[in-house]
Amino acid sequence: MKSIRESKVINFQGQEFFIGIDVHKNNWRVTIRFNHMELKTFSQNPSPEDLYHYMNKNYPGGCYYSVYEAGFCGFWIDRELNRMGFNNIIVNPADIPTKHKEKDQKRDPVDSRKLARELENGSLEGIYIPTKEQQSLRSLSRLYYQTIKKRIQIKNRIKSYLHYHGIKIPLHSDIKHWSGAFMQWLKTIKMDKDNDQYYLDRQIKNLEYHRKETLELLKRIKAYSIHNLIIQCIQSIPGIGILTAFIIYAELMEMRRFKNLDKLASMVGLIPSVSCSDEKEKNYGITMRYSKYIRCLLIESSWISIRKDPVLTLKFNEYIKRMSKQKAIIKIAKKLLSRIRYVWLNQQKYVLSVVE
Repeated sequence: MKSIRESKVINFQGQEFFIGIDVHKNNWRVTIRFNHMELKTFSQNPSPEDLYHYMNKNYPGGCYYSVYEAGFCGFWIDRELNRMGFNNIIVNPADIPTKHKEKDQKRDPVDSRKLARELENGSLEGIYIPTKEQQSLRSLSRLYYQTIKKRIQIKNRIKSYLHYHGIKIPLHSDIKHWSGAFMQWLKTIKMDKDNDQYYLDRQIKNLEYHRKETLELLKRIKAYSIHNLIIQCIQSIPGIGILTAFIIYAELMEMRRFKNLDKLASMVGLIPSVSCSDEKEKNYGITMRYSKYIRCLLIESSWISIRKDPVLTLKFNEYIKRMSKQKAIIKIAKKLLSRIRYVWLNQQKYVLSVVE
């Protein structure tokens, strides 16, 4: 016969709990829902272990479903929660259904309640979670992007500074912009004031430092790419170089997560933004929601592809008869994306003018 103590043991075996987590650096705001009612909203330390111990202590044996927004915290929380037995997903903040009042009164408790509610309603779709290897490649890709961005900023500062002081850049062919000869010419400039000279010298040194960083990154990227079959297949497409191929591979990570070309194009940002009501439809042009690391690269590559691939040359000439070149190149970019998808899935190099 069971004792009174044993008969009072709480067990939520098979019961589902839905947990919305509003993550921050110093604390988490957590909301727990059960059977379409809110049990509790509370603040806790930013620790998956603390959340696990809390749920296991108060609702032992339950099935725990949790969600948090993609952001600065990355994927380590997701990996830890799933390791502990949670069914966790990460969602894009833009995809969370939000009431007008929640937009008007945005606070941490409101956000966690919204996440828990929509998770229980089944209206949330989790984003793709990369492996640690995929995440490390993407970090390398984005480091290159950040380094190039800094180089551009420094170049613009130098050009603006020269213009500000009335110093004209030579136009003769012996000095090309930002070539070795051009850098030597910059070093010969003598400013009237010491502080002005110091500023210019520091900018030149910063530029040289970031150029060196870029070269080291390129060596590392190339060393990885020459042994990767998929990157080599992407690079075989006319208009795509080894760096662009690496960035596309690092950003997309896994092609089979896209059911079709339209899903892939939507992620990249090569679809129109439309508004339909009754029989009226308004097209706002290319969507503002896009991958800043891929879309621009694809469009740049498309301008090269239309000169190297006869099929794309023909298609581009057909498009510009009924639309502007800027709109036509977007269509070419989508065709280029289709080629990337084909060679990636089949793991074979591109055959000129064959893949449509």
